Amino acid sequence: MMAEPWDADAQASSSLLAQGTPTPIVPRGSIAGRSLTAVVAIMTFLAAVTAGAVMMVVTSASDWQSAVGREVTIQVRPVSGRDIEADVRAAVAVARGTVGIADVRAYTKEESERLVEPWLGSGLPLNELPIPRMIVVKLASSPAPDFAVLRTALAARVPSASLDNHRGWIDRMRDMAEAVVVAGIAILTLVVIVTVLSVTFATRGAMATNRPIVEVLHYVGATDGFVASQFQRHFLLLGFKGGAIGGGIALLLFGILAAVSGWLSGSAGSEEATALFGTFSIGVAGYFAIIVLIVLMAVVTALTSRRTVNQTLESID
Repeated sequence: MMAEPWDADAQASSSLLAQGTPTPIVPRGSIAGRSLTAVVAIMTFLAAVTAGAVMMVVTSASDWQSAVGREVTIQVRPVSGRDIEADVRAAVAVARGTVGIADVRAYTKEESERLVEPWLGSGLPLNELPIPRMIVVKLASSPAPDFAVLRTALAARVPSASLDNHRGWIDRMRDMAEAVVVAGIAILTLVVIVTVLSVTFATRGAMATNRPIVEVLHYVGATDGFVASQFQRHFLLLGFKGGAIGGGIALLLFGILAAVSGWLSGSAGSEEATALFGTFSIGVAGYFAIIVLIVLMAVVTALTSRRTVNQTLESID
């Protein structure tokens, strides 16, 4: 009597039984599996740190641009034969009379001298130097001021005055932020490529090690989809485990940096670091992005292993 054809998945499952205990095709505690978990953890950590650093730089650059974009400065240079105090008052009057200006503040002579102390040092007789006077002009939210009109008015009343709207500085910050984003995307792409290659080699190694079992399952009727799903499930767990380890360490690192930044707030060094790098906090969006990276690494690992298994099974046919 001829036996009825087995259902493919049932036949494969019965072949995985050993003394009544289900046994996976790919051993869970193999050395190759632990090595791949470590590789995925390292790649996820690097990707998470890169993503977090990019988000901090972009956020800081955006804050800088917003702060700088709300102000312009007028510089009044001392000129022989002119009263610089009168020129400063005239420049302030011109600025206040311009539409779109919210506030105008002229630095005193002492404040202007303190601005150059970081470059010249303290204790020098700065009174003898022709130090320009600075006027900070805060812009209103609307309407936007016409800088061409303001420059023309300043040139007419105060020839020694010059207006700087910081456009060049804002453009350089924007270019820097865009360059950091491009570099971050390039690094993330390299990390994904390395992960795909590592998973491909690991899957081929697992297929080579378990090739006799795979061939038996294949020949007795197990579908390619069933065999591939076994490897995919195995490597999905490995990828998620490695991603959780690497991403978890990155989350912990950024959490510690944010906490330390909060503890040191108020100190001189902390204020300088905050001015340069921001608050060292990636925010809710940053933490969510790292969690997405963990899931992405697990999915990439699973899909890569399935593609490799399908290619290998095609060669067995």
